[in-house]
Amino acid sequence: MIEQNQQSAVETSVISMTPIAADKVRELLAQENDPALGLRVFVAGGGCSGLQYGMTLDEEQEGDTVINVGDFKVFVDEMSLTYITGSEVDYVDSLMAAGFTVNNPNAVSSCGCGHSFRTADGGGEARGCACGH
Repeated sequence: MIEQNQQSAVETSVISMTPIAADKVRELLAQENDPALGLRVFVAGGGCSGLQYGMTLDEEQEGDTVINVGDFKVFVDEMSLTYITGSEVDYVDSLMAAGFTVNNPNAVSSCGCGHSFRTADGGGEARGCACGH
């Protein structure tokens, strides 16, 4: 892992986080006040494009890849690792919405909402967008 100045992303070989996303995770973890918690980033079936991203505060589980991002950890399960390696997690706060987004180089198409995607190896089947975008 390489931790750089505030203007650039916190990088690892698995996943990177923008400074804004890392700050938001720190804020959420501080509210929970549980040192065992970290950010779990995962992929699940569903969504408009066949696969969807998920994030939650969670404890480390057996088989997780653990990524140290400064003063907190990111957990990725084995199945999700295949789909999100090389991705960047960002936090966007705009007039339309606020929340985490994933910029995934493995996705060949994604929904307008940015929460679901399809990969080249058939991970997901494109469907009509039900998110209103």
